[in-house]
Amino acid sequence: MTPPAPSLGQIAGTLSVHQPKTHAPAHRTHAAVAMILRPAKGGPEILFIERAHHEGDPWSGDLGFPGGRIEPEDGGARDASMRETREEIGVDLAGARLLGRLDDLSGAHLPIVVSCFVFALEGPVDFSLNEEVMDAFWVPLENLIAPERHAHATVHFRGTALVRPALRLLEPPRPVLWGITYRLVSRFLTLLGRPLPATG
Repeated sequence: MTPPAPSLGQIAGTLSVHQPKTHAPAHRTHAAVAMILRPAKGGPEILFIERAHHEGDPWSGDLGFPGGRIEPEDGGARDASMRETREEIGVDLAGARLLGRLDDLSGAHLPIVVSCFVFALEGPVDFSLNEEVMDAFWVPLENLIAPERHAHATVHFRGTALVRPALRLLEPPRPVLWGITYRLVSRFLTLLGRPLPATG
């Protein structure tokens, strides 16, 4: 029997003592994303977005977290994650609780380093999506560790078909979660003692 998902309190406690490994993004783009949690009856939920389809965008149509490139005017990676969240989905994280930061990850297919900050929001959330985002939706945390949602899937990156570990958050034909966001979710759940099930 699968144990229940960790509570927000347990997540906050774990992240408060985590010492994130950060990378100096020499010769790589530095981006920042926001992993946003909220309390719900069945346990915490996590926010994902589906990116809009744009020619030339390597993440076109993918699932992920709100975020993007760190700009010179940003006050750092955390500020960039908050700005991008506000711009992309209209959610202001200024009043959210910062739970912690995950280890930075380097892209497997692109020269990029991604920093991920974990926030908790209370109360109702209204989205205002910009042209970069097609959808924003909440997923129960316990769904992320359900074995039946995990498999290797064929995904497409810049015209090339790849077989990668993936997580099905939505029903077909909606895209699967894969790539760097999948890896961030994996790191997050491993920290919580709930590693992702092995894919078949």
